Amino acid sequence: MMTIYKTLFMFVAFTCVARAQEVPAFGPVQLPNTEALYQQLLRSNIEGIGKFYMGRQISHVMGHQGAAWLERPEREREENTAELIQCLKLKPGDQVADIGVGTGYIARRMAKLIGPQGTVHGVDIQPEMLELLEKNMKKLGLNNVKGVRGTISDPRLKANSLDFVIMVDVYHEFSHPYEMMAGIVEALKPGGRVAFVEYRAEDPKVPIKRLHKMSEAQVKKEASLFPLKHVQTYKKLPWQHVVFFEKLTE
Repeated sequence: MMTIYKTLFMFVAFTCVARAQEVPAFGPVQLPNTEALYQQLLRSNIEGIGKFYMGRQISHVMGHQGAAWLERPEREREENTAELIQCLKLKPGDQVADIGVGTGYIARRMAKLIGPQGTVHGVDIQPEMLELLEKNMKKLGLNNVKGVRGTISDPRLKANSLDFVIMVDVYHEFSHPYEMMAGIVEALKPGGRVAFVEYRAEDPKVPIKRLHKMSEAQVKKEASLFPLKHVQTYKKLPWQHVVFFEKLTE
């Protein structure tokens, strides 16, 4: 039985990759049915939802019940978030989006760099997280972080409005990654940047569950469906890498 299942999994993974390769690199392409990019199987890993995208099983979303983990005291030591923020190279006045903003741990750090003329649009699908975000920003006196209620397939961001978008340990949880990335790319200005911050799947020493990690190669493969150019992968953080892309100009 295990052999049959393994064969079926390999077939689905190959099918997803093959279909993705049919999509030109310069897009996004308006597919007649974006569900053609996805495959649904019985779960092969309890961490996942059984839905596969380009050979990768999508993981479960961390609910608002886990908000305290985002604010854990040891996070700076484990992830060196100060260096993460520095490597983003944000400028005063930048218009930024933090997808999966949660409690605002990253958003508030970016907000201080971009200053009062800039805005961090904190996108989350959970109203409980957005309530925590608003509470935390009020406590800190930060007025340039704005909560945005997104959906599982739409970040609900204005087209051509953003200089930078960041996704910190969240992209691998998107149940509709193609649709979400289409919305994110549309929201970027030409030349705007997007950063995937993910725990390194290449490093077995990173103490994170497998489906909550992504390799640089997988990130690049999934980004290749869109008009994005890889510009840098920052690899100096303890557990994560930051894979930067720039939106191509027409």
